[in-house]
Amino acid sequence: MFSFEVMGGRAVRAVIEGHRPQIAEQVRRTYLDHHRGATVNPDSYFLRFPDRPEARIIALPASLRGEDGVAGIKWIASYPGNIARNIPRASAVLLLNDPETGYPFACLEAAQISAARTAASAVLGAEQLHGSRTADRLAVVGAGVISRAILDFFHALEWSIGDVVVHDTVEEYAKNSAAHAAGLGYRSGTAAGLAEAVDGADVVVLATTAATPYITRPGAFAPGQTVLNISLRDIAPELIAAAHNVLDDVEHCLKANTSPHLAEQKYGHRDFIDGTLAQVILGEVAPGPDKPRIFSPFGLGVLDLAVGREVFGIGRERGLVLPVPDFFAELDRW
Repeated sequence: MFSFEVMGGRAVRAVIEGHRPQIAEQVRRTYLDHHRGATVNPDSYFLRFPDRPEARIIALPASLRGEDGVAGIKWIASYPGNIARNIPRASAVLLLNDPETGYPFACLEAAQISAARTAASAVLGAEQLHGSRTADRLAVVGAGVISRAILDFFHALEWSIGDVVVHDTVEEYAKNSAAHAAGLGYRSGTAAGLAEAVDGADVVVLATTAATPYITRPGAFAPGQTVLNISLRDIAPELIAAAHNVLDDVEHCLKANTSPHLAEQKYGHRDFIDGTLAQVILGEVAPGPDKPRIFSPFGLGVLDLAVGREVFGIGRERGLVLPVPDFFAELDRW
């Protein structure tokens, strides 16, 4: 009960790379658990810095109830300036707590867990809204760690994709992402402009570091097009209001000036929201092809917790975790 173990980044990566379909299924189950009230997922807490307004560190506490329950918290830093240093924007740790005693029992490197749960959520959203695992053209906007992870999950879940087209404001990044897609077996290339990438795509992945909307052109997305609004702040509120909108959690997504939140503020209502991804999975909501279909996942802490528990369990079985002897100083009250 009172052991404490650490799982480093290389071990986490090894488990994720070998178990992406299993992780995707865990994300699907967790969305359904969340929908039926078997989770606790408080608001995220943002630590901001007056001298670095673009940077933040976010705490995401959560718990999963039930026979295999667990509590925990992800502590993730997002520093967009890291990109100029050629290091990832995000770094994170995940703590897992025993639900009976509250004692922490594991600490995991979690930037990759965060990327994996985000990617699994995105690809699940694509399948549910697009209606299949086949796309003639996939557009990727933003060539970073998250879009790379999303491509990996498309491949692991055996999507049939005709062309992958990548657009990034930095041409070198776009070329690197296209090369990664080619390494997965997809026919790929780059697009110099946003419209060139998006027009004609069946599925669009938005995975940028944009802080305010830059996709403002009326009709930027076509009816029936599936848009994965992973970075959350790329799309103008007018385009959100003109689309079918599916969120992972309505209350969580309508905050922090996300695109759906901006639309709510602009129009004073939530009528543009069709429902949640869990409702789509259960058949309670079925967005039609008459408008673009936009999936906006705010990112639930319960997903990090579920994926982290899965990764830790596999890592422990494979001997990939490191025990920390005598982590707790006192185990008797007297």
